[in-house]
Amino acid sequence: MGMVGGGAGGFIGDLHRKSAALDGEVHLVCGAFSSDPAKCAQTGRDCFLDSSRVYPAWRQMLEAEAALPEPERMELVSIVTPNDLHLPVASAALEAGFHVICDKPVARNLAEALKLEQAVESADGLFAVTYTYLGYPMVKEARRRVAAGEIGEVRKVYVEYLQGWLSNRIEQTGHKQASWRTDPERSGPSGCMADIGTHAETLVAYVLGEKISSVCALLARTIEGRPLDDDGDVLFRTESGVRGVLSASQICSGEENDLTIRIYGDAGGLEWRHGDPNTLWQKAQGRPATRLRAGTDQDYLSESARMHCRTPAGHPEGYLEAFANIYRNFARAIEAHRNGRDPDPLFDYPGIEQGVSSLAFVDAVLNSHANGHAWTAISHGSASQ
Repeated sequence: MGMVGGGAGGFIGDLHRKSAALDGEVHLVCGAFSSDPAKCAQTGRDCFLDSSRVYPAWRQMLEAEAALPEPERMELVSIVTPNDLHLPVASAALEAGFHVICDKPVARNLAEALKLEQAVESADGLFAVTYTYLGYPMVKEARRRVAAGEIGEVRKVYVEYLQGWLSNRIEQTGHKQASWRTDPERSGPSGCMADIGTHAETLVAYVLGEKISSVCALLARTIEGRPLDDDGDVLFRTESGVRGVLSASQICSGEENDLTIRIYGDAGGLEWRHGDPNTLWQKAQGRPATRLRAGTDQDYLSESARMHCRTPAGHPEGYLEAFANIYRNFARAIEAHRNGRDPDPLFDYPGIEQGVSSLAFVDAVLNSHANGHAWTAISHGSASQ
C-alpha cells in the first residue's frame, strides 16, 4: 500500500496505517504524506520506509511506483486527504492501474462523486471507501436479523450521530481539522451532514438493505460566521416506504462520537450504539430485551458477524478493529481479483455505490433545506441503475 496524505500531526492517517496493518495482509511501502517536505520526510521515517519511496508529491508517487517491477510496486493507494483531493488522486491512481481505498466522503459533492464512479467503472482496479462503522460485527448481525425478518416488517428508524467538537469556532484558532472541514472550497457545500450525517445514512442503508429515497431536511449554522452547516435533522423515507428520523450535529457540547441506530418492525426492534459496539439489543413486544454480544465463540451470531470478530466474548473490540475489517476485506477482494476469482461475499466492504449514494443524500438534503424544507427525492445517478 501507498498512502496520500496522513502526514505527521494529523490523526486519520495514523488510524488508517494502524488498522491496515492489523491483519498483516496490507503493508505500507511508500507514501506522499504531505506537501510540507519536512513533515513528509518525518512521516516516512516514523513509518520506517525507505527514503527513496517517500515522495514529495502524489503524482510523482504514482509515476515512480508504476515504473517499478510488478513484485515491488504498490498495488493499493490509500487516500486520507481533505475532500478536495479525493477525486483527482483517486481518478489518477485508478488510471495508473492501482486499486484505491478512500476516506469518506468520496468527493466534495455529487457531481464529483459521479465522475469518480465513471473512473471506477472504466478502470480495472477495485475501489473501497472507509465507512468505518459498517465494519463492526454487531452492525453486520443487525443487518442479518433485519433481512431474516426477526423483527418483522420494518416500520420506523431513528439514527443519530452527535458530536460536540465544533461547539465553538475553533477553526479560527489554527485547528487543522476544523479549518478544512468548515471550508467550502476543501470540504464541499455541506459540513456536518457530509462529514457525519453520511455515516448515519450509510448505516441505515446497510442495516436495512435499501437506500433512503426522499428527505425533508432542516440544517443550521449554529456558530455565527461559520459558512457550512454544523447541525441538521432529516425526516426520510426508504425505497420500500420505511419512515425514519436522522439527526447529525457537531455542536452538542459534551458529546464525543455518539452514533446510535434504532430499528422497529411489527414484531420487535434492534438497537446498536457506538459507545458499546460489542452489544446489539433485540426487543420484542411484551418480552424482556435480549442482549446480544460480539465474540468469535458466540454460536448464536451469524457467520458474517463472527468472521468480523477477533476475540472471544468479553474481550472488547472497537474502532481500530472495525477499520481493520474494511482493510482486510478489501485486501482479500484484491487477492481474488488478482487470481481471477469472485470475492467471498462474507468479506464485504463499502464501495463506490455507497460513496455516490451518500453524496446523493447530501445533495437532496441541501436542496430540501434551500426549498423551504420540502420533501425531495434523492437522485442516485447511475449508482442506482
